[in-house]
Amino acid sequence: MSDYQRVRRSGSIEVDITNAPTIDHTPLVTRSTWKIIDVLRKYGRFIGPGLMVSVSYMDPGNFSTAVAAGSAHRYKMLFSVLVANMMAAFWQCLCAKLGAVTGLDLAQNCRRHLPPNLNMMLYILAEVAIIATDLAEVVGTAISLNILFNVPLPLGVILTVVDVLVVLMAYKPNGSLRLIRWFEMFVSLLVIGTVICFSVELFSVSIDNIGDVFRGFLPSKAVVEGDGIYLSLAILGATVMPHSLYLGSGVVQPRLRDYDIDNGHYKPSETDIDNNHDNYKPSHAAINDTLTYTITELLISLFTVALFVNCSILIVAGATLYGTSQDSTADLFSIYELLCKSLSKAAGTIFVLALLFSGQSAGIVCTLSGQMVSEGFLNWSIAPAFRRALTRAVAITPCLILVLVAGRRGLSGALNASQVVLSLLLPFVSAPLLYFTSSKKIMRVELANNCYYDMRDVGIPLQDLNRLDNNQRDESEDAVSEHSTNESSDALYVDMSNSLFTTICSVALWVFISGLNFYLLASFSKGNDVHM
Repeated sequence: MSDYQRVRRSGSIEVDITNAPTIDHTPLVTRSTWKIIDVLRKYGRFIGPGLMVSVSYMDPGNFSTAVAAGSAHRYKMLFSVLVANMMAAFWQCLCAKLGAVTGLDLAQNCRRHLPPNLNMMLYILAEVAIIATDLAEVVGTAISLNILFNVPLPLGVILTVVDVLVVLMAYKPNGSLRLIRWFEMFVSLLVIGTVICFSVELFSVSIDNIGDVFRGFLPSKAVVEGDGIYLSLAILGATVMPHSLYLGSGVVQPRLRDYDIDNGHYKPSETDIDNNHDNYKPSHAAINDTLTYTITELLISLFTVALFVNCSILIVAGATLYGTSQDSTADLFSIYELLCKSLSKAAGTIFVLALLFSGQSAGIVCTLSGQMVSEGFLNWSIAPAFRRALTRAVAITPCLILVLVAGRRGLSGALNASQVVLSLLLPFVSAPLLYFTSSKKIMRVELANNCYYDMRDVGIPLQDLNRLDNNQRDESEDAVSEHSTNESSDALYVDMSNSLFTTICSVALWVFISGLNFYLLASFSKGNDVHM
């Protein structure tokens, strides 16, 4: 029988299987395993932005509020921490969606879609929020340096300018994805350091009844009775930070751009790079390829790293400080001293190390958010090092004055004041996010998009676009315009705006958070004991 013709005999019947389809004999379990490996490998390429965003939810402001809640109510305020984290996750999903669909961060969308006067007002409020947030990072870092290395508080405040600048000099948001990933890895190491510190703290403390910890995640009267309402509001104010909205909408673009560049959809010019690609609009294929993984990585980071750290702080405080003579107004110095007495010197040192790691990582991402704000709202093209130095210099000025006048008590007051400012600014900063993500005009994706806002895809290869003279380009634009009027909009665009249900939920959440934050501010102005 010829090698080119194989015949299988079955009784008296001959069946020619020369052209028979090949049968995949790979076991089903093996194919499923490789599919899972491929998904995990792709997910690994998206790890980074979510961790950077999660840093915003475990800064020194969160330390202060979680310790106050744990020392006053033990584990019962864990419910407030969980709810605050869920609210933050909802906001951040909207931010990631806005950044992925439009290719612009929240600040860039404000400049593109809002009136100039309103845009300028929002820019000023955003800068105040950045400075208030950065102030908390300065306080945390200065305190940790003072405790760990006996660095005088004024000198520690000044040193916070240098450390962040050295790191951020390496970050170029308009650079290659490889460099951005190295920067994300560095921030992730600081986050991992914080997680390890609190893992050690949890194993160090003695918890009488583990069931009490789990019951703390359920709603209870302690959340709304007495000072519980103030502590719950303070946890919300310290968790849902305004600067994280700009950061969350801005860190998703590099992977979208990388996809479109690799697939020949987008070829950035020097002008695009210098202006942080504000003319770039992701293709529908890039959005489909990245959005699901981006949101998944974000949610995993928030519900593991950020939630773990905040809950750990509260649990450690509840296990060691609850029932002691120290009340819930303890500052970070007092917390360190009490941990040393209640547990050991090592436990107090580990707590301060976690404070240092979180202060450094939060300071980095906060300053990065400030860069996004100035470039997004104003397209302010100045040296990044100067912009970062200016933001941090403004933030440390009140800290330096307070520490020289009132010492460590002044730093604690600055930390409290910064949280009040953030609570007041959040409604104004978050309102444009709801408007943009609910707009069908802004959140629509053109199926024939050539990845540029000011050009239309006319079927011309990307490499030939720049060769068109003005007349040819005008004719091409007219042709696309005529084609758009003749075709159904459903065939040309995909609507990725919020659904009616999501819009209702987001507006209700905005009203709820705004009301709570203003209630917190009103209580503080009346002289009530508001813990932050």
